[in-house]
Amino acid sequence: MAQAVYRFYVFVEVRHGREVEEVTGRPVVQPVDEFNRPRRLAGVGVRIPPSPREVELLFDAWRLSLPGVRGRGFLAAARDYVAASLWRRLGLRINETVHLQVGDWYPQVGSCGVLHVRCGKGAGGSGPRQRLVPAIDGVDRLLGWWMSQVRGQFGDDMAGGRAVLLPSRCHTTDGGGLRSACAVTLRQGLAGAVGRWLPAWSGRLTPHPLRHFCASHLYRQGMDLEAIGALLGHTWISTTAHYVHVPAERVEWHWRQANARLTGRLLGPAPAGGGAGVRAMGGGC
Repeated sequence: MAQAVYRFYVFVEVRHGREVEEVTGRPVVQPVDEFNRPRRLAGVGVRIPPSPREVELLFDAWRLSLPGVRGRGFLAAARDYVAASLWRRLGLRINETVHLQVGDWYPQVGSCGVLHVRCGKGAGGSGPRQRLVPAIDGVDRLLGWWMSQVRGQFGDDMAGGRAVLLPSRCHTTDGGGLRSACAVTLRQGLAGAVGRWLPAWSGRLTPHPLRHFCASHLYRQGMDLEAIGALLGHTWISTTAHYVHVPAERVEWHWRQANARLTGRLLGPAPAGGGAGVRAMGGGC
């Protein structure tokens, strides 16, 4: 039953999320929480992300294309690029991204600024779970550029910090302010970029695999699972472990290193009179 409900809401969000939000003023929210979510869905494989080289190719080409986008199309293109960069570099969920406000960005806090994620996913139906996310991996420069050079061009009033961080270009609230770009719009922005610059991943690279990429990338750089879980907003480290994908060549490298250390211990300096026995053991391995 949980599987059927989960898949239905995934379908509604992807196909009709924008229309639902326009009519009701509220985004589609998945009612099946993390605890009850089915772990194995028929037809759904492991979300293995692209390689670091593929992700770099995609985002480099996307960034370099922005100056050539004319008119107000530039604002949507830049907004979609910023959203996808937050998924890639900080592992934000798409619903968390949609609800960000201008005032959630604190550039003076810490060494690189922090982003206040107010609508994090709560465990076991506990409601929104807030967290502070440091603007690591170049996100401080990204948001500095967005806030100083692009966001103001949307033309709405950002005073007080209540304005949305990633606005729609045409949909307004009852008070006249701009609505946030909905999840479907941001998904479509990523899909268009993938289709243009990383076509081998068309139809497969969505926001969630970029969240997996973020976890795997940070793990390869040496960040431990507990810190990665705190960044992604996980309650349990076991959840974070499912997000980390270690390439086969890295497993092989660690295996060789472990064997080299073992051999070094076995063939290292031995007590007087015991060297022959130790050397014999090393030879046998």
